[in-house]
Amino acid sequence: MRFLRTFAGMTYDLIIIGSGPGGYVAAIRASQLGLKTAIIEKENLGGICLNWGCIPTKALLKSAQVFDYLNHAKEYGINVSDAKADFGAVIKRSRDVADGMSKGVQFLMKKNKIDVIVGFAKIKSGKKVEVKTSDGTVTSYEAKNIILALGARSRSLPNLQQDGKKIIGYREAMNLPQQPKSLLVVGSGAIGSEFAYFYAAMGTKVTLVEFMPGIVPVEDEEVSKQLERSFKKAGIQVMTEASVEAVDTKGTGCIVSVKTKKGLETIACDIVLSAVGIQANIEGVGLEEVGIVVDKGKIVTNSFYQTNMPGYYAIGDCVGGQALAHVASAEGIICVEKIAGKQPEPLDYNNIPGCTYCQPEIASVGYTEKAAKEKGFEIKIGKFPFSASGKAKAAGASEGFVKLIFDAKYGEVLGAHMIGANVTEMIAEIVSVRKLETTGHEIIKTVHPHPTMSEAIMEAAAAAYGEVIHL
Repeated sequence: MRFLRTFAGMTYDLIIIGSGPGGYVAAIRASQLGLKTAIIEKENLGGICLNWGCIPTKALLKSAQVFDYLNHAKEYGINVSDAKADFGAVIKRSRDVADGMSKGVQFLMKKNKIDVIVGFAKIKSGKKVEVKTSDGTVTSYEAKNIILALGARSRSLPNLQQDGKKIIGYREAMNLPQQPKSLLVVGSGAIGSEFAYFYAAMGTKVTLVEFMPGIVPVEDEEVSKQLERSFKKAGIQVMTEASVEAVDTKGTGCIVSVKTKKGLETIACDIVLSAVGIQANIEGVGLEEVGIVVDKGKIVTNSFYQTNMPGYYAIGDCVGGQALAHVASAEGIICVEKIAGKQPEPLDYNNIPGCTYCQPEIASVGYTEKAAKEKGFEIKIGKFPFSASGKAKAAGASEGFVKLIFDAKYGEVLGAHMIGANVTEMIAEIVSVRKLETTGHEIIKTVHPHPTMSEAIMEAAAAAYGEVIHL
């Protein structure tokens, strides 16, 4: 990333530290609202999401899906012989996609007249920011408002210290020099499950270890059980209620000690991928000097992302709430609109969609069945399996289902839980109807196109009220 201009001594309406999906989106919205804006980035525009997260992982997953299709082409009446995966080419395609998207963000910064400052930023009192460049030069900037969009990194556990070679995080997992023959993944959240699917589909022997009773533990229990069945069918060894106690990396590979209900098991593998969550990048940025309050590793803010210090704001993975790209973007827009004197609504964190892009995909929003019951709701549940969907059967993608949870009293959609092909493209319908306070009966009466996967939403709603047609 090269920017030839410097902006020393310039005073801004807004300086944003971090150019991930929270930072760069906030910068563009600020520019639209007439604020003189600068964004500071220590690595590449787009942050982790664009360069090492959301975008390049989806490129990897698409390659794995294509390879999977080729390996099962005969089921579609097509003969493909000797299909081989070029691991290096797959990795290169992923990096090329990320690089292209980063250049797109550079264009957006230029288009919106946003000054881009390259270096490591540290905030100071008096709404000042010091930026240290790679050659050691330190330059001071000043702004009326400062937004911290610091992002996060892979969390490291004491007994699972990452060395970048044998015990790795997500960044190394998407850029390995060669494909491992065996891989043990610790943690089955979105990151762990996606990499487990990718490597298994590419031909690596994969073991997935999860501490909780079910994989993808934040999801509805029925979704968790379905994904476990699908993963086992795909050849992934799934170990739940298990924890990695130690990893011996002295030999050519890794010897992993896993504590299970049956006792201690030993598993040999080439590489261990730690996918046990993330931690915010809040060290060394001047929070203590300015007096910004931090709690449990996150910056404390109000509902419009103002910290305890006037003029200092924080958004994205470094604050509470779901650590998701679309959450960071929404927070950035709300924060900037508040700074500009608009009247934005606070973000409804109970109407945030979550997506996992393994195969089958997972998408959900709102309450799980268990959470709805614990909240005291009287509920109606409708479920429609893709095995009864004409489009799903024709596509050879009949695994999974749509499950909708309604408030029995008012008909409100309390939650939606989907697992199957393309469900990450379907969940936005439920996010919209929840925002609009649409009832189950209104979903039933909304004509859905046939044949589509999305018909399952209408059918699931109908199932909740005893009106389902195709079951």
